[in-house]
Amino acid sequence: MAEHRSMQRAALLDAARSLLSEGGTEALTFPALAERTGLARSSVYEYFRSRAAVVEELCEVDFPVWAAEVSAAMERADTAEGKVEAYVRKQLALVGDRRHRAVVAISASELDAGAREKIRAAHGGLVTMIGEALEEMGHAQPRLAAMLLQGVVDAAVRRIELGAAEDPADITDAAVTMALRGVRG
Repeated sequence: MAEHRSMQRAALLDAARSLLSEGGTEALTFPALAERTGLARSSVYEYFRSRAAVVEELCEVDFPVWAAEVSAAMERADTAEGKVEAYVRKQLALVGDRRHRAVVAISASELDAGAREKIRAAHGGLVTMIGEALEEMGHAQPRLAAMLLQGVVDAAVRRIELGAAEDPADITDAAVTMALRGVRG
């Protein structure tokens, strides 16, 4: 029985990722989740009390996986600059991943305080991850530099997600250049 519930919960989360990546937060409804999973709408409520609860669980499940991928890319770099580049490139490479599209859709929506706190904590983990490399590069305020760097990444993500005129590879290269050399390029 527990295994069946676990499988159903995983199916609901997978359906939620698809709905979010295809249609944004407006698409994430309990009737749509029920339709995607073959469950009765009332059964969806047995797993999640609200849309916010679905969002919170997606954050709990997907952010750590995403952060681990970014961390692994950084660990393969030999220099502080290489770590910064890996941090930027890996996050932007994940833009096409369904988990990432779902996270972007979640972040753009109006969420309750609990879901917003989980997203803030996850982003805080990313900022902490890059702080050491920035400190090694000589930044007097590595945490502030890390938050600003994440802002560059977030702007590049939005540019790629919008289907901007520039090629995603060009956006990624520009974000790396901005991260490593500032506006001087």
